[in-house]
Amino acid sequence: MTAATALLSELTARAKATAHSGTPTAPTCVCGTSTLADRPDATVVRHADTVAKAHAPGTPLAELTARLTAAGRLRGILLPPLTPTPVALHDRLVTFWPYGTPVDPRNPDAAPWEEAATLLARLHRTPASPGLPAMRGPAKAARAVDRLRAAGPHPATRPVLEAWATLPAWARAEVPMPDTRTLCHGDLHLGQLVRHPAPDGHWLLIDVDDLGTGVPAWDLARPAAWYACGLLPPDEWARFLDAYRTAGGPAVPPHGDPWPALDVPARALTVQTAARSLTKALAADRPLDEVEQSLVDACARMGSVPPELTGTFAK
Repeated sequence: MTAATALLSELTARAKATAHSGTPTAPTCVCGTSTLADRPDATVVRHADTVAKAHAPGTPLAELTARLTAAGRLRGILLPPLTPTPVALHDRLVTFWPYGTPVDPRNPDAAPWEEAATLLARLHRTPASPGLPAMRGPAKAARAVDRLRAAGPHPATRPVLEAWATLPAWARAEVPMPDTRTLCHGDLHLGQLVRHPAPDGHWLLIDVDDLGTGVPAWDLARPAAWYACGLLPPDEWARFLDAYRTAGGPAVPPHGDPWPALDVPARALTVQTAARSLTKALAADRPLDEVEQSLVDACARMGSVPPELTGTFAK
């Protein structure tokens, strides 16, 4: 049995035990178990209405505990954990959560852009808990670029790295972020929302791994980057942005051009996504697909378009 197989098996057993901790378990449980994710940075298993997540190796206990505590206090915004303290499993920290129904990727017309934006605005307006670490968005982008550098030569690597070099030091995680007080999610995308109670409850944000203080525009950066690259229709971007402003979100001005606040984070997320895509393509020894090539093309155009214009650096 490999280490990965052993982890998955033991995580499944922990999820089952937690799911039935308050009730007698039948001799043969028929609730069913499914693996929701199995990656080097996260293994996630569901049993009945309980989810067990093994976090990335090396996750600091104190930081994860602070993030869990914050999630427990942010009811109505973040899905609260079932327990406030991680448990150790091999070299991983494990947390337990109630199951929520995710966004259906097969029905893009029903994507909850307004709900996501409103939750973000509420999160950004909430005072951060004492001791909460920095939001990890820039650090994750920097790791994606480091992995690309180590992945080997490719013609598309140069424009991605050149675009990265144009970003300010804080966006490359070389110095602290200029905002150390605003509470941020750190990795916002539609996969970070679930309905709870499942299946038709309120939308809530999930995944506290990157939660912390920092520049709130980072949480708007992925949809902003998709819009700028032509991957998100203008009407969906407008729905998201308008809902965020209506809810009083502080990341952008309440009126006028939002791009001076969004430009740097959107560029950083474009580079991060391009770096990840290129690294995966190199590992699989395959050509870039159309979307991946559009991200690389966006990076190539960044040097010729001055920052903080109109959000069209990739068009």
